[in-house]
Amino acid sequence: MPRGGLPDRWLDYKSVGKRLDGTRFIAFKVPLKQALNRPLPRSDVFGPWELLETLRFDNQELGLIIDLTNTTRYYNLQDMPNWLLFVKIFTRGHEIPSDTTILSFKRTVRRFLRENAENDKLIGVHCTHGLNRTGYLICRYLIDVDRMDPKHAIDLFNSSRGHDIERENYLSDLQCGPKRSNKGIDEFETEPQRGGATHRPSDAAADCYDREDRRAPCGDSWDYRSSSRGSSHRPHHRPPHDALRPDPRLQPPLFHPPPPYHQPARAAPATSMDTRSSQPSVEGTPPHRGESVPTRPTPPPTGESVPTRPTPPPTGESVPTRPTPAQRRVGSDPTNLIRGGDKASSLAPSPATPPAGATSPTERIRPLVRSHDHRTVQTDFYIFSPK
Repeated sequence: MPRGGLPDRWLDYKSVGKRLDGTRFIAFKVPLKQALNRPLPRSDVFGPWELLETLRFDNQELGLIIDLTNTTRYYNLQDMPNWLLFVKIFTRGHEIPSDTTILSFKRTVRRFLRENAENDKLIGVHCTHGLNRTGYLICRYLIDVDRMDPKHAIDLFNSSRGHDIERENYLSDLQCGPKRSNKGIDEFETEPQRGGATHRPSDAAADCYDREDRRAPCGDSWDYRSSSRGSSHRPHHRPPHDALRPDPRLQPPLFHPPPPYHQPARAAPATSMDTRSSQPSVEGTPPHRGESVPTRPTPPPTGESVPTRPTPPPTGESVPTRPTPAQRRVGSDPTNLIRGGDKASSLAPSPATPPAGATSPTERIRPLVRSHDHRTVQTDFYIFSPK
């Protein structure tokens, strides 16, 4: 038997027998802990919780388990419910149990029957297969304590277990061997222990369907299962049961973020000098098709002067007109280079009346200067010509 694996021929025997008529005994094979049951198909899984469930179907209640195996690797107290009593009696297989082992078994049974005389709880006994060592000690108790006929005791056990005792040395000792003494049977030797589990493990609780059906319905394994079971196809996603759907009244309200803030467009102030639009658009109203949208003028760079509206000429003084193309050509003279606003303009002089108080001939020109906001500004400049 490989270490850590299943017991040899463990799957060849029934898990649980029937209650022996007229007694409190019931025999079964060793229940396995969850780690040993995990690789088995669901139909072969047998652990402490499956044992209790099987007895519950027969309206039977288990109160004590007597473990006769000679090891502790199959299960421990943490795999059993905390209300179930447990007694471990190490018994070697293939050989007749010693008188000490027989007396320990009798004391354990006698004490339980005395303490549970008011109920009908069963005493579960098992070895590896629940057959040879188990059958021998149960029959030995019936023969030595209850004064039952050896042959009747053996037949009762075989019919209740569903399998016959196989070891000839066991059968021979029961039928022809001497009876064992019951001296000291009422003495308490071993204090029963209680299990340590408060609830059934989650993996073992799902016993209503096959182990394969517990696999996640995704990937190649789901497709393989679907194809191997015929033409029936099971969907990958099944709608939840009505009882499992969340109540919409208990769900928190959905959060809808507010729409992004859009600042309404502002129309530029209407001025008589705006050459792009004769009438500005009303704030918030889109312009007509083909009409440019006025924008706010860009402030001038730091340290740059902003041109202002020109001062009107004195009373009675003639206002010069725009220079003609011929006059602009004369403006190539470097003495007539005038800088106004932020751009240079070369304009030709035009005849004009000298201002009051001028002592030399002067020429007044009226250049057209482009300001920083690209608006037309007319400014008067006076140039003194050299003599």
